[in-house]
Amino acid sequence: MPLSTVAAPAAETTAPERVLALTDSAAQVAAGKVRAIQAITRQTRVLALNATIEAARAGELGRGFAVVAGEVKNVAGEVARLATEMESELTSAFGDLRAVGERMVSEVRGQRLVDLALNAIEIMDRNLYERSCDVRWWATDSAMVEAASDPSGPRRAHAAKRLGVILSAYTVYLDLWLADAQGRVIAHGRPDRFPGVVGLDVSHEPWFQQARATRSGDDFAVADITPCVALGGAPVATYAAAVREGGEAKGKVLGVLGIHFDWAPQAASVLRGVRLQPHESATTRALLVDRQGRVLAASDGQGALAETIPIPPQAGASGVFEAGGHLFAHHATPGYETYRGLGWRGVLVQPLAR
Repeated sequence: MPLSTVAAPAAETTAPERVLALTDSAAQVAAGKVRAIQAITRQTRVLALNATIEAARAGELGRGFAVVAGEVKNVAGEVARLATEMESELTSAFGDLRAVGERMVSEVRGQRLVDLALNAIEIMDRNLYERSCDVRWWATDSAMVEAASDPSGPRRAHAAKRLGVILSAYTVYLDLWLADAQGRVIAHGRPDRFPGVVGLDVSHEPWFQQARATRSGDDFAVADITPCVALGGAPVATYAAAVREGGEAKGKVLGVLGIHFDWAPQAASVLRGVRLQPHESATTRALLVDRQGRVLAASDGQGALAETIPIPPQAGASGVFEAGGHLFAHHATPGYETYRGLGWRGVLVQPLAR
């Protein structure tokens, strides 16, 4: 079944940037007007000085004109003083407004990335919820119950055929394994692609042990993402459920069905669906990480099962933090329906603006 695309958050993302642009534009206009006023006052002072000189040359006849020239000079000085004060006050006001705009941009940017991180982990959780349903359902299939009831008998072939039919309809799985109560694989769905699986001892695998110890057919087990040698080293998320006598929820455990989710391409599909803005795509990493911060999948294909994201202990369920010159936006799994999640997070990483 195809995985869904991560939806873009509905919040408006351009308004804070618009505030910054308008602030800068208004600051430029105000600075230009102040410079124009200052230029006029300089010209006025020169004219007043010239008028004073001419009045002095005129002697007694120019005395009245000299008074007017002096008043013009005083007015020009007052205008210059007011222009200087206005320039200082506007510079401070526009500086404060720009700081507010930058905080708005940072907050909206961070919240948008947190929303995208949440969407990514929600999409994955919904798909893994389906896997938990699949394994519990298929564990009650009569072919599985009959083969597990007689693990050395001829019904194993029918179980293998049935598993192959299921795989043909569910492309998200690499293989489906049926093991007996002792942990020996007695049937699987892709013998042509993965020969040698029948007879494998999986009794030491956590998914087998946990599923065998479940108390009810309503329960399931899930293992950490890990490469599976028998499946060509591909990383898998293995979900498992006990196969019980008569297919009953409280029946005796006859074996375990383990289904191997083809992790890498399915996770990559989710991360490719994160709807970043065009200018962000080249510099933003979308990640899925486990509860320890280990990278399970990355949009750039780097660091899977090797890199660890330094999520601070005080980070909480969601938010943003800075580390190593990057902004990290994250959100922990909220779970889906009866699937509580595994403590994973969606994480988006962007370089901090210089």
